[in-house]
Amino acid sequence: MRPETRAILSGRRKDPSAVVARGLLWVASLAYGIAVRLRNLRYDRRPDSARRCGVPVLSVGNITTGGTGKTPIVRALARRFRDRDVRVAIISRGYGRGEADVNDEAMELHQRLPDVPHVQDPDRVAAATIAVEELESQLVLMDDGFQHRRLHRDFDLVVIDASCPFGFGHLLPRGLLREPLASLRRAHVVVISRASLVAAAELDEIRQKISRAAPGVPCVLSDHLPSELFQHPGSLLPLDRIKGAPVFVFSAIGNPDAFVETVRRCGADVIDRRDLPDHDPLAPETVADLDRSIRSHGDSVEIVICTHKDLVKLRTDRIGGRPVAALLIDWVITEGEATLDSLLSERVHALCSTPDTPLS
Repeated sequence: MRPETRAILSGRRKDPSAVVARGLLWVASLAYGIAVRLRNLRYDRRPDSARRCGVPVLSVGNITTGGTGKTPIVRALARRFRDRDVRVAIISRGYGRGEADVNDEAMELHQRLPDVPHVQDPDRVAAATIAVEELESQLVLMDDGFQHRRLHRDFDLVVIDASCPFGFGHLLPRGLLREPLASLRRAHVVVISRASLVAAAELDEIRQKISRAAPGVPCVLSDHLPSELFQHPGSLLPLDRIKGAPVFVFSAIGNPDAFVETVRRCGADVIDRRDLPDHDPLAPETVADLDRSIRSHGDSVEIVICTHKDLVKLRTDRIGGRPVAALLIDWVITEGEATLDSLLSERVHALCSTPDTPLS
């Protein structure tokens, strides 16, 4: 999301044009909310209408647009089941892939999970069919699947980003909520990501709001912690490389503020940043513009930092005459790990050896 759009939706901009824009968007969100509620009501009344694919389906989703940090969670869960000798396949919509076979998230996951296949198709039922019938998967891990109710799932994990938890309190397009908070009642567990980016009092308020919206749904706290730096085509550098270093940061993700804050917490001195639209393909003209921006700082930039899914598109070790590296992020549970382990073992892992009804 562009910074100017976020400023309007968040209410930071208070000029007359921003106020009018929020009013018009609020009216549009009323129609959107009616459509969402009617669709959910249809599936709530007819739960058997969801298609089954013959194996357990674990969905990792959210209730807001933008980056909540699902990719590191999907990667960690896929690795968990592979380490237990479960043949798992990831399926996703493939948003932003254009004419390419896969998008940036799939390329990133492939680099770090080369033994886990990834099927991308807007029709998640079709993707699950390929995963089961052609790839012989024992478990389907559906990325961004909370709203895709046409495919039956055995476990719904919903991710809420602590740095922007409830989409500015409004449904699309006035805010970032894809559906009302009450929809969290469908979840088997809620994972709060990037918990360390907010104060303890704010974190308690987030948890209380989740508890009121979805009584009885367990809540897990987690962080997205940097582990090392990755340089194309395959070099790894320690995080100390950027401690105290003046850096230029760019990213094409849903929540660039959280990424920049993570870079700062590594000890880097962020002297400039460029926020690109989520899943930006980094076309030649965009790269040329980045190159000029970095060069405009002369020798004051020591290294350029981006996300892993940006580097897999950039595919170079230098830009703007400076080295470029991706900050690798790992998902770490800080509270509630035993609860999540128990739920996954009971509702997912135990089912992997007991095939469900074939997709029909």
